[in-house]
Amino acid sequence: MQNLLEVRNLRKDFHTKKGLLQAVNDITFDVRRGETLGIVGESGCGKSTTGRAVLRLVEPTSGEIRFDGQDILAYSARKMREARKDMQIIFQDPFASLNPRLSISQIIAEPFDVYRMYGPGERAQRVLELMRTVGLSNKLVNAFPHELDGGRRQRVGVARALALNPKFIVCDEPVSALDVSIQAQILNLIQDLQQKLDLTYMFISHDLSVVKHISNRVAVMYLGKIVELTTSRKIFTNPLHPYTQALLSAIPLPKVGAEKRRRIILEGDVPSPINPPTGCIFCGRCPFVMVKCRETPPPIVEAEPDHFVSCYLL
Repeated sequence: MQNLLEVRNLRKDFHTKKGLLQAVNDITFDVRRGETLGIVGESGCGKSTTGRAVLRLVEPTSGEIRFDGQDILAYSARKMREARKDMQIIFQDPFASLNPRLSISQIIAEPFDVYRMYGPGERAQRVLELMRTVGLSNKLVNAFPHELDGGRRQRVGVARALALNPKFIVCDEPVSALDVSIQAQILNLIQDLQQKLDLTYMFISHDLSVVKHISNRVAVMYLGKIVELTTSRKIFTNPLHPYTQALLSAIPLPKVGAEKRRRIILEGDVPSPINPPTGCIFCGRCPFVMVKCRETPPPIVEAEPDHFVSCYLL
């Protein structure tokens, strides 16, 4: 499939009192048209920063981002504003991301105000159309966020992301703040919308079961780097990186009496992104560490067709 998004050597640093924090450290990946690329990893590994950097909600320190064939890092602020019609985001916390002073109709119509789209009548019709698309009742049009449960609030967030008919949406842990039963409803909605509207997703999550359900390909991040990238099927049936293997071993088995999975317990703590290891970023916790792992970072290589891994064991 043709790539919609191409990211090359993306880096995002933050200056802190303790030093330079390397939140995203030289990562490269593509997102193909019509697919869902899952981004997984522990809290603090740089998943959300990657998603926001791709949209230029935080400015990358260096690298290249090409969207639909265009280098968006070369865009002026005005041109980037126009480009964001095609690039939207669904935030993690549906309560924090909605303005409590605005009604549901005002929140969904906010992008129309920013881009001066539609007259009053057309605007009202478009809002109702978006509410129906995401499964919200028309009677909620004048409700406020605090009057809705978490699932309905997140549907409002989805409707707002769809308002400008985007091609690409970053889903930044959109179900992690919801109850399990509501999570399934929102995930099914997101998948249905992808089919109906020909959307492309970058789906960020720490929940591997959710990523398995929704993603075509999966990138595993650790301490700001991608350590493994392949199809969802290969990640779950043939993980090659020791960190990916440890993550998968922690997934609870859904069947009572099923054969027990060997649990891989990682030793030590996650290194500080302010002072990362000299060699492989995982060398301090890897049970298979070698001398060269501590000296030189392993390049990410194609271990098998469409399966990229950063590890000397291969």
